[in-house]
Amino acid sequence: MDPVHKEVLRKLRVYLCEELLVSDAVLAFLYQEDTLTAAQLDDILAESTERKRCRKLLDLLPNRGPEAFRCFLAALDDFGWVRQRLLHEELDVRSGTETASGRRASPTSHRGTPSATAVRGLPAGVRHRVPSDRQLSRLASALGAEWESVATDLGVSSAALFRCRADHPLCCRDAALAALLLWRRSQGKNATARRLQRSLRAAGVHSSVLQDVMMS
Repeated sequence: MDPVHKEVLRKLRVYLCEELLVSDAVLAFLYQEDTLTAAQLDDILAESTERKRCRKLLDLLPNRGPEAFRCFLAALDDFGWVRQRLLHEELDVRSGTETASGRRASPTSHRGTPSATAVRGLPAGVRHRVPSDRQLSRLASALGAEWESVATDLGVSSAALFRCRADHPLCCRDAALAALLLWRRSQGKNATARRLQRSLRAAGVHSSVLQDVMMS
């Protein structure tokens, strides 16, 4: 796991243990995506309280590979406010790390806080690029419940959204991917990262999400 992501989980450990109920969908998703093994799942569920289960999960995640943090974010469909807190903390940690290492500090907004657009904006060479299947798949995994708002802003019709939900009733990520693929197919060369970024912002999705998708 990226050291930045480890630091985010460390700094928000108490907050996460207070806010999350991991026993149901969160653990099931992490097991499904091979972020947790069956033995690790059993170890977590053997803990006597939700808080202890969350602590156990946070002990395991940093050693579960480079995609563990992103998979954890994708598992938080029912905890959108927690996911946003994690993303904002990631932004703060990255900004602080860059400043401490001697790089130029990020521009600040009029309130004196780092500008999310300046820190996590897409490079010029990426803005007009059409996202690949892999990139859209990664984005779908990160979106969670916000996918319908994003798809609607992109111009995907209500009927098409209904079909996406009906075709994938048990998997939010697959429904989201189907909608994103429909958008790209209908828009062709106009289905750019820049256009996608505008819809993500309209849906309240942190700008770092698309940055990570397009730059990985």
